Amino acid sequence: MFARIKDFLKLKTKEYFTELWKSSVHLLKWTALAAVTGFIVGIISTAFAWSILFVTGVRTAHPWLLYLLPLGGCFIVFMYKKCGVERSMGTNLVLTTIQSRTELPKRMAPLIFVSSVVSHLFGASVGREGAALQLGGSVGAALGSTFKFGDSDRHLMIMAGMSAAFSAIFGTPIAAAVFPMEVISIGLMHFSALLPCVVASLVASHFASSMGINAEAFGVVRLPEFVFGSAFKIFLLAIIVALISELFCLMLTISHKGFDNLFTSQYAGIATAACVIIGLTLIIGNYDYLGAGVPVIIRAMSERAAWYEFILKMLFTAICIGAGFKGGEIVPSIFIGATFGSFFSSLVGLPSSLCAACGIAAMFVGVTNCPISTILICTELFGFAGIPYYLISVAVSYVMSGYYGLYHEQRIVYSKKRTVFINQKVL
Repeated sequence: MFARIKDFLKLKTKEYFTELWKSSVHLLKWTALAAVTGFIVGIISTAFAWSILFVTGVRTAHPWLLYLLPLGGCFIVFMYKKCGVERSMGTNLVLTTIQSRTELPKRMAPLIFVSSVVSHLFGASVGREGAALQLGGSVGAALGSTFKFGDSDRHLMIMAGMSAAFSAIFGTPIAAAVFPMEVISIGLMHFSALLPCVVASLVASHFASSMGINAEAFGVVRLPEFVFGSAFKIFLLAIIVALISELFCLMLTISHKGFDNLFTSQYAGIATAACVIIGLTLIIGNYDYLGAGVPVIIRAMSERAAWYEFILKMLFTAICIGAGFKGGEIVPSIFIGATFGSFFSSLVGLPSSLCAACGIAAMFVGVTNCPISTILICTELFGFAGIPYYLISVAVSYVMSGYYGLYHEQRIVYSKKRTVFINQKVL
């Protein structure tokens, strides 16, 4: 009997130390690799962020650059064709690579960098975080190939790169660490990437902040007492924004298909879209809907937005993204949520900053289907004081936004409404 116990303890001790050794090797390996990834992606993302800020300043100082938007669009098409990329899948390509269905070409990183800068220089209504995800994922894939990793390790490198780029540019390292693990398969978190994503996110965020890329911060000025009345109003806001998020995703899809069907030449399509944007801007009489629109988001946090602002941003962005301009849809989505929330505040008597923040939360989760990341973003952007309101916004919008999303290669593994395995793509 004692001999058996002794043998059993020896076996368990051996298994314990074997597992401890494997965990230690894994810890050291991925801490080092993620730190390198975070540093390299941090450098590139910081350069990208500075480039976007610079060209946005140039465009603001020289509004006539908008008239060169058709030329900028044609240059983007030429550049992609020259590199053998007829129609870029954007962030969807990153997701399919992680799902082992495609390869992520090394040339995607410089392509998305240059094309996004050109889009912002001439006034396309696009964001930057979507481009950052593609940029970080491309760099991570390139590093994985350089180290000759297999698919599993290369996927971890891609997710670490996505975390690093999102963190460096948006300034939310906690949410950035979780977002790539959550966005690939809704209802199933890829926790194997937790260590590399956390390390890469923190390293990139620290580097970017040390180089003067400050985190986005939108102060919620006044919070009402959390009672049934105010909670119910935010509940209604979340329902409406969820429907708006569905409409926005549908507009992007229709725009993509519309330009593909109407124009046999991508040059003609993107030039026509640019002319439409120029015409709409002249009719409106201001430049609020060009670029990412961060100044409008900040303004919506402090004063009530007009009822039509979110509609115009949806239209501008759908035209630009559908035609082939590069940059991303995340900040435009935040613009839409902030301006509608700000307008909604005038109808229900709640502070503009609170409704704008809740609109951002509801819109972000509606288009990305990532509730955990959205809650973390809210705490990093707005603080913890209004967390009950943000939780309502996220939970309600997540359910009401259905299976629509920005990324058509994203998979909904489990139903949003029941504990049922469905494994379907977003609409």
